[in-house]
Amino acid sequence: MAIRQIQSLISAHPSSDGDGVRIQRVHGFNNTQFSPFLMIDELKSESSADYVGGFPPHPHRGIETLTYMLSGHFQHKDHMGNVGELRDGGAQWMSAGRGVIHSEMPIMTDGELHGFQIWINLPAAKKMQPADYHDFQPDVIAQHRQEDGSLVRIIAGDLTIKGTTLAGPLQQTGVPVTIADWQADHAASLNSCLNPDFQAMLYVYRGAITVEGKEVSAGNLAILGSGEGLAISTDGQAGVLLLSGQPINEPVVHYGPFVMNTMDEIEQAIQDYQQGTLV
Repeated sequence: MAIRQIQSLISAHPSSDGDGVRIQRVHGFNNTQFSPFLMIDELKSESSADYVGGFPPHPHRGIETLTYMLSGHFQHKDHMGNVGELRDGGAQWMSAGRGVIHSEMPIMTDGELHGFQIWINLPAAKKMQPADYHDFQPDVIAQHRQEDGSLVRIIAGDLTIKGTTLAGPLQQTGVPVTIADWQADHAASLNSCLNPDFQAMLYVYRGAITVEGKEVSAGNLAILGSGEGLAISTDGQAGVLLLSGQPINEPVVHYGPFVMNTMDEIEQAIQDYQQGTLV
């Protein structure tokens, strides 16, 4: 079985979004090796001043978002009437489709906040479908404790570990994806099988890992090559997001919260939002 190796590394860079929320961002809107993913934002701070402004109401079209919190609480509200509280260890998925207007505001005002928002592209055939939303509390996230003590949490799709396939609660996405979180407090390893037709990436958010003899430290994204096997290890503490998905071989045009296939479609999205017909 061919083991995936690192093809390239991308370092996260400081940025801000919403009402001044500080984030570390990695994006690949026009990087075909990134597809079907578009962007990963890591929100991490021990100061409420860095996140208390949250993300007031704003629009999206043409994408899905998956938000996953390690610590800290956010409240989601959208034009469809959905209200969901994102708690420690929980996740929420939103498909913007043809249009959604939502807000994500912190409930806590003191203490550490650490989480991620992942943008996933939608194929052209699904960009104008109705919007949808689901949240997943911590107790429904699939978990597997390995013999070495490390923990695997599967949020979306399926992951096979030592012949056993574990299914995350999020199964119906615009394109098939697997998103998992591997956490280790001491020397440990993760060996799993991935769909060989999927592209795969690893975002290290704590400590450092080794992939086929190559080290990746926190704040870096490793884009992996082809293969079916995944073998990662750490000599100490580590936290890693695994993102794997079916690539979308279509043009990507990005403008703010809108991701479409042509500039004409972007202009139409802007016009629809301005005229109140986006949703």
